[in-house]
Amino acid sequence: LEKMTDLVAVWEVALSDGVHKIEFEHGTTSGKRVVYVDGKEEIRREWMFKLVGKETFTVGATKTKAAINIDAVSGFAYEYTLEINGKSLKQYLENRLKTTNTWILNLGGIDYRIVLEKDSMDVWCNGEKMETAGEFVDDGTETHFTVADHSCCIKAVSSGKRKEGIIHTLIVDNREIPEAVE
Repeated sequence: LEKMTDLVAVWEVALSDGVHKIEFEHGTTSGKRVVYVDGKEEIRREWMFKLVGKETFTVGATKTKAAINIDAVSGFAYEYTLEINGKSLKQYLENRLKTTNTWILNLGGIDYRIVLEKDSMDVWCNGEKMETAGEFVDDGTETHFTVADHSCCIKAVSSGKRKEGIIHTLIVDNREIPEAVE
């Protein structure tokens, strides 16, 4: 099997439901294009006479829109760029830093990746949207949920500074968890 012989690009994309691996094969002699998401074939095109163009697909449980742009750089050299929700990967990730918080923690020997979507206050844990209960407290809000029988709470408190906005803190079993940088 000549699998992955024309692999030209690999990207890792952190979404709320997890980190996804996108792989792209481009056979410039055969005109073949194959897109894999997390090792699963999403698109396969054989004998494409036009070697440049765009392949669109979705990623993850949230069916996030993605596209791979294929551009000729010079002669037989090609450039491959990934877009997520219509933005370049770099723009998407920069925007994501502003709109989400991510924490990585280990409970009972199992790693958990918890993501807060600040605009909707949705909480994701290892690819699953969590059942949450929100409440107003003296200094802000608390969003409560449970992970593997551990009580979790995301506290939202005003920083008192306009530029910083609201500070979100994850507390698990009365212990503050540092935010992860992805």
